[in-house]
Amino acid sequence: MKLKTLIVSACLVAGFATSAMAEYPEKKIEIIVGYSAGGGTDVMARTVAPFLERYLGNDATVVVKNMPGASGQIGVTEVANAKPDGYTIGTYNLPGMMARTLDRKAGYSADSFTYLANVVDDPNVIVTPKGSDITSMDKLVAAARKEPGGMTVGMSSLGGDDHFFLIRLQKESGAEYTIVPFKGSAPARTAVMGGHVNMGIFNLSEVLGFRDDLNIVGVARPERSDLAPNVPTFAEQGFNVVNGSMRGFVAPANLPKDVEDKLVDAFKKAYQDPEFTKAMVASGNPVSLAAGADFKALNQEQFEFAKKVWETTPWK
Repeated sequence: MKLKTLIVSACLVAGFATSAMAEYPEKKIEIIVGYSAGGGTDVMARTVAPFLERYLGNDATVVVKNMPGASGQIGVTEVANAKPDGYTIGTYNLPGMMARTLDRKAGYSADSFTYLANVVDDPNVIVTPKGSDITSMDKLVAAARKEPGGMTVGMSSLGGDDHFFLIRLQKESGAEYTIVPFKGSAPARTAVMGGHVNMGIFNLSEVLGFRDDLNIVGVARPERSDLAPNVPTFAEQGFNVVNGSMRGFVAPANLPKDVEDKLVDAFKKAYQDPEFTKAMVASGNPVSLAAGADFKALNQEQFEFAKKVWETTPWK
C-alpha cells in the first residue's frame, strides 16, 4: 500500500512539473528597452514582440516598456534586478552594455543575465558628404596618411561600436584620425551631411535612408549586405575590419531552465520564419542569430575587446 502511495505521489509531482512548464507564460511578458520609443532598439523590440507571442504559444502577450537613460544602462539594470521568472526580459546591445561596466559604476555585470538571443548584427559603415571626392578606402586612407589627425570623424559617442571600429581601422590602416563625438547618431549624421566633419562612422541601418546625401564608402561585414549590395566590404578594399552593433535579449540570471529553453526556442523559431526576416529588414535591422550559449560567448568576446581598449586608450 505504501509503495502504491509513493508511486501515485511521484506521478502527481511529475504531472505538476510538466503542467507548470506547459503553462509558461501565464501572464504578460515585459520587454524592457533602455532607450526612447522610436529609436532603433525600440523598433527592433516591437518588431520581435509579436513573433515571440506566436512561438511561445499559450496565448502569450508581450509588451514593450521604455526606460531610457544613461546610454541604456537604466533599462538593463532594471532587467538585472528583476525577478528571474521569465516575465521580465530586456534588450541588450553590444558592445555598449559591456563598455558601460568599464567607464562608470554599473549596477550589473556579465554574470547578471541569462543570455537568450542576439538577433541583429548591424555593421559599421564609413560615410562621407555627397560632394566629397573621398568615395573609396584608398582615397580615404591616402588623405589620412597625408595629414595625420587631419581627417575628422563624426560618431554618436565614445565607448561604442563606432568608436571600437575606428580603433580597429587605425590599426589596420596605419593612419590617424581625429574623433568628433556627438550626442547620438542623428546630430553626427547631420554634421557629416553638412560637411562639418570629413567622414562619419555609423551603423548601416542609420544611413540607408540618406544615400542621396552621403557616400557609403564601405561596410564592415565579411560579405556585402543584402540591404546595400552595391557597397563593397572593407576587406574587398584591402582592410580586414569586421565590426558592428549587436542587439539582442537577456533575462535576469538564474532563470529556470525550462523557461530559458522555451524563450530561446521561441527566438530560434522566429529566426526561421520568413515573415520575421521580412519584418526585421523592413525596420532596418539586419538579422543575425546567436542564441543561448553562443550569445553568452559573444558577450564575453565583446567585453574582452572593450576592456583592452579601455586599458590602452580610455575614452573617459
